[in-house]
Amino acid sequence: QVQLVESGGGLVQPGGSLRLSCEASGITFSIYTLAWYRQAPGKRRELVARISADGRTDYGDSVWGRTTITRDNAKDTIYLEMNNLSSDDTAVYYCYTSDRISHWGQGTQVTVSS
Repeated sequence: QVQLVESGGGLVQPGGSLRLSCEASGITFSIYTLAWYRQAPGKRRELVARISADGRTDYGDSVWGRTTITRDNAKDTIYLEMNNLSSDDTAVYYCYTSDRISHWGQGTQVTVSS
């Protein structure tokens, strides 16, 4: 059974940074592409960042240049680091992978507010 467990969300001040983690189980982690998505109230879920098995990355337009996704295959974990946060980054952040079936984590809330 595939499980994705996010952690690291919370309240962040404008201009601050965050680091989210997603630990996976039930998959051969090293061969999977994994991604972070987010969904703000009243908006569609959008891609934040994606990392392939060989470490290639791509990012959503709204976070490009201030976001880094990394993976640690020894820990079956991916990470998301974002800088210069604004209220537009307030959302529930989800970890995602797919093996013909989509698998989502439960999400972690990030709120950017002073």
